[in-house]
Amino acid sequence: MSQSAEVHQPSVRVSVVVPVFNPGPTFDDLIASFDRQTLDSARFEVLLCDDGSDEATQLRLDTIARDHPNVRVLNLPHSGWPGTPRNEGVAAARGDYVQFVDQDDYLFDSALENLCDYADANGSDVVVGKEVGIGRPLPSRIFRRDIPDAKLGEDPLLEMLTPHKLFRTEFLRANGIRFPDGRVRLEDHLFVMQAYFAAGTISILASTPCYAWVKHPGSASSSRIDPESYYPHLETVLDLVEAHTEPGALRDRLLRHWFRGKILKRLSGQRMLRYPAEHRERLLDVVTPLVEKRFGPGVDAGLAFPQRIRAALLRAGRRDDLVRFAEFETALECQASVTSATWSRGGGLDLAVHVRVVRDGKDALVFDPETARLTSLPFAVGDLPTEALVPARELRNDRIELFLTEVEGGRARRIANARPDIGGSVTVSIDPLKVFAGDSAAGALRLTAKVRQAGWTFEVPVEADAATLARAGHSPLLAGSAVTLTSGDGGVELRRKSSGGLRDLAGRSARRVRHLARRK
Repeated sequence: MSQSAEVHQPSVRVSVVVPVFNPGPTFDDLIASFDRQTLDSARFEVLLCDDGSDEATQLRLDTIARDHPNVRVLNLPHSGWPGTPRNEGVAAARGDYVQFVDQDDYLFDSALENLCDYADANGSDVVVGKEVGIGRPLPSRIFRRDIPDAKLGEDPLLEMLTPHKLFRTEFLRANGIRFPDGRVRLEDHLFVMQAYFAAGTISILASTPCYAWVKHPGSASSSRIDPESYYPHLETVLDLVEAHTEPGALRDRLLRHWFRGKILKRLSGQRMLRYPAEHRERLLDVVTPLVEKRFGPGVDAGLAFPQRIRAALLRAGRRDDLVRFAEFETALECQASVTSATWSRGGGLDLAVHVRVVRDGKDALVFDPETARLTSLPFAVGDLPTEALVPARELRNDRIELFLTEVEGGRARRIANARPDIGGSVTVSIDPLKVFAGDSAAGALRLTAKVRQAGWTFEVPVEADAATLARAGHSPLLAGSAVTLTSGDGGVELRRKSSGGLRDLAGRSARRVRHLARRK
């Protein structure tokens, strides 16, 4: 064939690397998500890196590759962990970028195209695409907005240390960034932190969903750790952080992430209480000296108030009090209730919502009026440091957020975000013509609250007694279609009984007339 007759082969923009070992039926969902990609199939490849699966799986993978020209299967010896298969995938990748995907997850339809375009536009070495938890909660701060040039220690990059990211292939190779081979816990943290420290540009793509992270029973993240074998791997991550930072605020800020998430979180609430006594002692035997060696006072200073108490008890060796504190936290109950409900002349529903945190029916968070120290702890304070007992920063940040959530559909709309008054209450005005906007059919909205108090966070339904709601009376014409207030097991609900239409139109017209009359 002459040179002029040669067919131009488009370059591969991204190689999708999937470590595979005897996948279940959800693997079909992953393959189907590749078929739905808006990026042309000639512009991406899929590397199924088989970690020594059985013959049935090998046949399954070969069939997938036969039916998909852009799929390759790498047959590898069994390593027992995803690190080595991922490394082999990077070595074999032909794409400008590498995107790691686990076999039980899947990609959203435009993920690869959007990730590559965003990386090209920003010269990114790493792109953190928006992850969506399927059956699992995920951190939210990291995906509040797009950040083309995110900074480690300033932006919330540590919230998501999974490997489910886009990396520039040559960047990984040039810097020798690899997963550890063999069975290594926190291997994803090691890999991602290497990349974060070496990257010229890290970008966060939050405006479009990219990766569906699916929770499955029996996953490694849901099993109880073995303290003696787990924490040496954590120390390897901490070594990496210390090797790339100087002592000071940045190092403390980074180390705080692992102190909070991998140690203190495991000593809190129900999690702490569920441990058999023998396991709890083993855990504390391992983490107590580790904390003294690796986490200085600057790390504690940035912790939330409940975690500062926990850290102080841990450092003081007060193991029984750690258990008492976990019992204290577990017994905390947040109550949110409507104390008044009235319809305004303008058609709005005015509510006052009171919040209280109790334990055994009594106020649980009691503070000394002069020192602001928490005085309702279930143990003697003794010589615990003052900064661990005074939530000055947290009390300034107390908030009550109110949401209306569709009973059918589950979509939530925040209607209030305010600091409570000295009595623990907030007020909100709800416009039915706005909160039911776009719904021509009758509907129901449930009122819920997210409460931050002294560093604790609670999400609860807002309740009310029938008499309080009854005093609101009937909704006025300016509210549009008739709205009633009810309270049941799920809390307070706003129910619109009719289908809108004429009465909504009449309500809007009456508002315009009222507005014009006020201007005269």
